[in-house]
Amino acid sequence: MSLTTRSNATPRWMRHVLLAAGAYNVLWGAFAVLFPSAMFRWLDMPLPNYPQLWQCIGMIVGVYGIGYAIAAFDPARHWPIVLVGFLGKVFGPLGMVQALWTGVLPWGFALNCVTNDLIWWVPFALILKHAWEQNLAAPGREDLPDEATLLDEARTSAGSSLADMSRKQPVLVVFLRHAGCTFCREALADLSARRAEIARDGTKIALVHMGTPESFAAFAARYGLGDVPAISDPSRRLYRGIGLRRGTLSQLLGWSVWWRGARAFFAGHLVGTLQGDGTQMPGVFLIRDGRVVRRFLHATAADRPDYTQLCRIPAAS
Repeated sequence: MSLTTRSNATPRWMRHVLLAAGAYNVLWGAFAVLFPSAMFRWLDMPLPNYPQLWQCIGMIVGVYGIGYAIAAFDPARHWPIVLVGFLGKVFGPLGMVQALWTGVLPWGFALNCVTNDLIWWVPFALILKHAWEQNLAAPGREDLPDEATLLDEARTSAGSSLADMSRKQPVLVVFLRHAGCTFCREALADLSARRAEIARDGTKIALVHMGTPESFAAFAARYGLGDVPAISDPSRRLYRGIGLRRGTLSQLLGWSVWWRGARAFFAGHLVGTLQGDGTQMPGVFLIRDGRVVRRFLHATAADRPDYTQLCRIPAAS
């Protein structure tokens, strides 16, 4: 989706909110830099020994304001700026509550949290929700060919197409999440552990990923899968054409996903650098004679398919 199209889909109030937040931050930051002792005098608080620290805070707040102003032109595209600001506006009041509870700061100082943080929670949350929905809907608008054509077009680094491979023997095609995901790493470990059993059933494994061929080859080799046919699909054309979509919040960040992710992490499947679309859902497809004969669509990113069982279908299928 183009920048213009996505920007036009943004409700006008979101741009106004971000511009207002930007102006507020710049003004508040400038005041803190130019008059570092003023607020302390108004609240009859001891003056800070190092006003430069308060001025530094003012500078940081002002820089956030510039970021909000930039994000206002396309909130869906610049959602990381909004997210970082939102997190600061959530964690800041938590520290303030602790300081007020212990008496370190007077209650009057809490007015900063109201104007700096609390009043922005709802609009920033709605902007992030809008950005999420826009990014989920962004790709996949162009017409894609049918599955059979896509399987014939999809070629491994060795030059063979998935359709041609499946005419020689069944192919279990595993569409992975991004390489930094703990579930992607768990999937490769599971495939490595079951590779011999899958091969005994006469099935070949193929992997589809969103990274570069070179980086993925090195990554897969860590799991003993460096020689497995792989297809690089950074544009996610094959993912989308075969029916795999980006995940919803619950599919990617639900409680069950966090729980399974923690278990996978402590089992040794550590998190790495994001490579590809972090919202892309995985899936597994068994292909015979150029067509899909069995498919496993993950209900959540945490689903753990039985790859061996997926290879075993009735001969008549």
